[in-house]
Amino acid sequence: MSPEEFRAYGHKLIDWLADLQARRHERPVQAQVKPGEIATLLPREPPEEAEPMAALLADLDRIVMPGVTEWQHKRFFGFFPANALPVGVLADLVSTGLGVIGLSWQSSPALTEIEEVVTGWFRQMVGLSENWSGVIGDTASTATLVALICARERATDYALARGGLQAATRPLTVYVSAHSHSSVDKGALLAGFGRESLRVVPCDGTYAMEAGALTGLIEADLAAGAKPCAVVATCGTTATTAIDPVAEIAAIARRYGLWLHVDAAMAGGAMILPECRPLWEGIEGADSLVINAHKWLGAPFDCSLYYVRDPEHLVRVMSTNPSFLQSSVDGQVRNLRDFGIPLGRRFRALKLWWAIREQGVEGLRRRLRRDMENARWLAAAVAAAEDWRVLTPVTLQTVCVRHAPPGLEGAALDHHTLAWVEAINRSGFAYLTPAQLDGRWMVRVSIGALATEREDVAALWEAMQRAASGAWTRIEDRP
Repeated sequence: MSPEEFRAYGHKLIDWLADLQARRHERPVQAQVKPGEIATLLPREPPEEAEPMAALLADLDRIVMPGVTEWQHKRFFGFFPANALPVGVLADLVSTGLGVIGLSWQSSPALTEIEEVVTGWFRQMVGLSENWSGVIGDTASTATLVALICARERATDYALARGGLQAATRPLTVYVSAHSHSSVDKGALLAGFGRESLRVVPCDGTYAMEAGALTGLIEADLAAGAKPCAVVATCGTTATTAIDPVAEIAAIARRYGLWLHVDAAMAGGAMILPECRPLWEGIEGADSLVINAHKWLGAPFDCSLYYVRDPEHLVRVMSTNPSFLQSSVDGQVRNLRDFGIPLGRRFRALKLWWAIREQGVEGLRRRLRRDMENARWLAAAVAAAEDWRVLTPVTLQTVCVRHAPPGLEGAALDHHTLAWVEAINRSGFAYLTPAQLDGRWMVRVSIGALATEREDVAALWEAMQRAASGAWTRIEDRP
C-alpha cells in the first residue's frame, strides 16, 4: 500500500468511524447473532491472492458489526465502563502508525519520557505523593501478577536467584478478599504460591474485607509454621464496588511485614475527585497499586497504571539486560522493560497524554460526578419502588438491585432475576450484567458510558420494571 493509498483508505476509515459514532445509539447494545454465526461468514482457508481494500472495508459492515456488542453505547450498563474517548482513539492510531517498540530508552526516547511524565501527571491527579513511581501496562491482571512476584521475592530474599520457591523452607501465604477479582487468584497461582497457600478473608456487611479476620488468619498461619507474604486489598470490587479498609489493612501488613497490593482498577479513577479520596485512606501505606485508566476515565483499552513505592526492588526482580539492548546512556535513563514482564512495550502513554490534555482534569471530574449523581438517582428510584431492593451501598456509580415479588425466593427468585435481565439484553435496548451475591443472583447497573445521561438511566429503569413484570416479551415492547 502506497502512502497515497494509505491516505485515501485512512480517510474512508475515519469517515466510517465517525459515522459509527453518530449512529451508534441506534444500534442494539448486545450483538444479536447466534454462536458460530460470524464464523460461518468467513472462508475456511486464507486467501492465496491479495484482496482489494474496498472488500476489507465492506466486511466491517457485513461481518464485524453484526457481532459487536456496543460497549460505547449510551445504554451500556454492564461490567464496568470501558470508555474510548475519540481523542484517545486518534492517539492509538498514531501509536500504531508510528510502529515503535519500547525495548529501551534508546529504542524510542519519546515513548519512555512521555510515559514518565504522564504517570507523574496521573499520580498528582489522584492525590498520591511523590513516593510513588508509575509505569503503564496492559491490564490490572498483569499488574497484580507483577506485584505478587515482587512480594514473593521480598519474602524470600530474592529466591529467584537461587532455587526459587522449591528451595523455600516455609510455605508462603497470600490473603485475598472473598470479593477480590478473579485475576488476583490467578495471579497468585501463576506467581507460584499454589491454591493451598491462598487465604480467603471474610467480608463484612458492606462486602469489604474484615481487618480483624485478616489478623486472625495471619496469626493462625504463623502458628502453623507458614510465612505470611502478601495481602491484596480492593478499592471497587467487581460485583458491588465495595471498598476494603485500606488504612487498617496497611497497618496489619506493616505489623507483620506483608506486601500490600491495592487493586483499584475501577475505583482508582474516582480519586481524581478530591471528595472520593477518603475512600482509600491509608493508600500511602501500600507497596503497590493499580488503576485502569481504560475504564471509567476513558483512555481506550489497554492502559493500566501500575505504581510502586520501591522502584529499585521492582527493577531488581524484573530487570533484563542482554548485550543487544545495552547503550551508552543506560546510566542516565530509565529502561521501562525493567518495570514489568514484557520486553517490548507499546506507546500507550500517547492516548492517556492526549486524553488528559483534550479533556482537562476538570472535564474528567465533571463526567464522573454526573455518573455518580445518576447512580444515586437510580438507587433512590429503586428503593422507593414496591418489591425492588438496592442490595449494597452506592459508593460510586454501580447500583446492585433485585426484584423480589412476594412468595418468590431461592431458585425461583434466581430464575426470575436471570429471566428479566436476559430479556433486556436480548432485546438490544440496553445491556446489564447479573452477578451472585451471598449465593443468590442480582443485577448490576454500572453507569459510566461517555454518552449516558439522566434520560438514559430513566429509560433503563422503565425497561427494568417492564421486564421484571413480564410485560416485555417482544422487541416491539421496548420503551
